[in-house]
Amino acid sequence: MDFVLRRLVFYVIAFFFAATFNFFLPRLMPGDPIMVMFASQGNPLPVESLESLKQTFGFVDGPLYLQYVTYMKSVFTWDLGLSVQFYPLQVNEVIARSMIWTLFLVGTSTLISFFIGSISGIIAAWYRGSWVDTILSPLSLVLQSIPAVVLALTFMFIFGVALNWLPFSYAYDIELDPMFTWEYISSVIEHATMPIISLVIVQIGGYLLTIRNNLINILGEDYIVMGRAKGLSENRVMFNYGARNALLPSITAFAMTVGVVMGGSLITEVVFNYPGLGNTLFEAIVARDYPVIQGQLLIMTIAMLSANFVADMAYVYLDPRLRRD
Repeated sequence: MDFVLRRLVFYVIAFFFAATFNFFLPRLMPGDPIMVMFASQGNPLPVESLESLKQTFGFVDGPLYLQYVTYMKSVFTWDLGLSVQFYPLQVNEVIARSMIWTLFLVGTSTLISFFIGSISGIIAAWYRGSWVDTILSPLSLVLQSIPAVVLALTFMFIFGVALNWLPFSYAYDIELDPMFTWEYISSVIEHATMPIISLVIVQIGGYLLTIRNNLINILGEDYIVMGRAKGLSENRVMFNYGARNALLPSITAFAMTVGVVMGGSLITEVVFNYPGLGNTLFEAIVARDYPVIQGQLLIMTIAMLSANFVADMAYVYLDPRLRRD
């Protein structure tokens, strides 16, 4: 219980510092979001109108500490203000509509890559030196070294442009109404196929190598030898004794990835014009939409800290030594 309380206090303090950094970061960026929003009109904005717009969007000229206090109040009340780019939508609405697509796209790819990578890593470590390990280990290094943008563009050109097998833009056919019908669901799946495969390939190598190297180090431990000496089946020794302990570092990596999921895969979503959090963040940065930038970074912070807290609790379950703390 003490371990849980210590970790909880740590994450609360970490959130406070992350929220503070989130406040200062957009303010260090050049450009005025109000002026950017009206620059395309080509006419100068009257001073009265400019001040009124700043009041509307919360960009009030004043001491930095007062702005900081106002910002922290908005964080804890979850009133993130209006979006400059998507006015009159609230930041909460902008993030919510993008989060659904990111959870589907990057969440699905992360679960698939973690499962396949972990199982492949366990097999490669258990049969180390065999033809399976000889193929999987170098292949994982190759996959891990491929930049996400290169992979996404390659898939787009081959399967989207050259072969015309799959659509490569947006999340579904824009001519369809979002309804729970097979036509709409199949369109969503088709549009997500290339982005999901791209993300799986990029992530799978890291999980495979991590669990393979950890399990190889564990296979020489006394409890592995004891399990075999007791006549336990190879599968039970492999998974219950070896893989359970080898998974600990992989769970940390998985938790970090889950946090990043809430930010979306920026490169992949931009390449495929997928309306997730990553693409929304990119558009907000270009438009100097400070409220959306701050809201999204806040979501990423909460997701990252929450995922790591869950990983710490998983450590307690998987490693009985921590329960005595």
